[in-house]
Amino acid sequence: MSRVRILPEVLSNKIAAGEVVERPASVVKELVENAIDAESTKVMVEIKKGGRALIRVSDNGIGMDRDDALLSIERYATSKIHKEKDLFSIATLGFRGEALPSIASVSEMEIVTRPASSEAGTRITVDGGKIKEVAEVGAPKGTMISVSRLFFNTPARRKYLKTEKTEMGHISDMITRTALAWPDIHFKFLHNGRVLGNWSPTENPLHRIIDIISGDVEGHMCKVGYEDGNVKVKGFVASPDIVRTTSRGLYLYVNGRFVRDKVLDHAVMEAYSGRLMKGKFPLSVLFVCLRHDQVDVNVHPTKSSVRFAAPKQVHDTVARAVSEGLKGFDRPAWGQTHTVKPSRRPVPYKLSPLRGAVSESRPELTPWPQSHVPEATQPLWPEKAFSSLRVIGQLHNTYIVCESKDGLVLIDQHAAHERVVFESLKAAYRRSAVITQGLLVPETIELSHREAGILETLLEDLRNMGIEIEPFGGKTYLIKSVPALLAGRSVKPLIMDIVEKAADIGLSSDMDRGVDECLTIMACHGAIRANQQLGEEQIKALLEQMDDVAHASRCPHGRPTLIHQSLRQVEKDFKRIV
Repeated sequence: MSRVRILPEVLSNKIAAGEVVERPASVVKELVENAIDAESTKVMVEIKKGGRALIRVSDNGIGMDRDDALLSIERYATSKIHKEKDLFSIATLGFRGEALPSIASVSEMEIVTRPASSEAGTRITVDGGKIKEVAEVGAPKGTMISVSRLFFNTPARRKYLKTEKTEMGHISDMITRTALAWPDIHFKFLHNGRVLGNWSPTENPLHRIIDIISGDVEGHMCKVGYEDGNVKVKGFVASPDIVRTTSRGLYLYVNGRFVRDKVLDHAVMEAYSGRLMKGKFPLSVLFVCLRHDQVDVNVHPTKSSVRFAAPKQVHDTVARAVSEGLKGFDRPAWGQTHTVKPSRRPVPYKLSPLRGAVSESRPELTPWPQSHVPEATQPLWPEKAFSSLRVIGQLHNTYIVCESKDGLVLIDQHAAHERVVFESLKAAYRRSAVITQGLLVPETIELSHREAGILETLLEDLRNMGIEIEPFGGKTYLIKSVPALLAGRSVKPLIMDIVEKAADIGLSSDMDRGVDECLTIMACHGAIRANQQLGEEQIKALLEQMDDVAHASRCPHGRPTLIHQSLRQVEKDFKRIV
């Protein structure tokens, strides 16, 4: 008797369900993506008991006739790909032909659907993968799929479902991520009959972002638009003041598909480098668009991962796009209007460019409609803003107190000078023109075996930064010269900080980042300190220098260099105005 057997179809579907249907949120994802692919302008998601009792997704899309509806619950039956090469140019959110049969195999499912060309609709009921009834019914145009008793016939999987609140959290995350990408679609979301989300279609993606993420981000987001070859990036990035403690605030999409991708994550974080404090993450909603044959979305059954044909080009384009968008936040804008708030007038529905024929000659556009999106949140920056401030004095020999045209400005003297020193060192390093000063008496530094090994790998790069160090036998080194900016300061603590940072993050693996980290440490050691009294001329010189550097509003570690309080806010605090 043969030991190798063909599995029954019901069992095959259950195995597929284990890959596609991880939890109720997986079901919602597959059904909502099908609704979007069906050119729907309205999608309603109804959930009961965290998806255990009911998941229902209704849409007003193109619908299916009886034959197509029956085929849709067969494995590998799909309208979205037809030949092998289509797998390498996926233009829809769903494409595998596994979702409906996999879901049906572990639930009780009802499909009610009608295309515009038919007067009557079709209802199909499936129980554990077996068709129970096919009937003709009255139905509106579109499709409604109801999934109940999820995992009723796979008790082990049902046992590992989390609490209702946890499962609803996953479902809510999935729906909001999708709604962010498709602002021209009306999404309605209910749990146990209570409306949790009702987002009307809008022509302006920023409105959807504000509605879903938080009204607090209004006035704190800059538009991004950048293109390089076949890669196009657009979306919005938030001010470095709007931070999260996890990366959940990174909403990253590839051709309309939400993804978790290390290449994109790294590109965004690299662009924010020097603007965020350690352990903080930014808020960004970004769409990367490229030709469908330049990205493989068929990497994982849940379609949450992608593989790029040219990952470095994608990474660098995203990093440049975000960097350009963040320039609007690099400097403060006292005395001027920060934002131009777009109007919220009703707009007609427009078909998203992702739908329709795929162009092989240029990248497909993102799901956002091609409509006017105002440069809504670009801060304006007056010339000579720092040097035009009237200096009042110092607070505790740490903060410079200034008067602006419309209020009060407090400047952290160490953070501000740290930024000035960092930009000076960085510019000199790039020009290979760091001015050095030899030490009359070289400093010696003793290291552990591991530290000595790390320092050995950094000697050449440190020399390019103006720090000349030579071995002096064993684990002892001589510091012979330093950048002129650091003259007169002990260099041992600086070298130890650089070595410890290299051990912590592995600077040699990413030399650009490593150079910035070293220069940041050097700037910190070379900057004026807190509790240091400054003369009027020193303060004025610092303010003039701040006018000439990029990213003046933050130190290289990401801390703010200043606080601005408008006169109106001061008067409100003193109850002079209401």
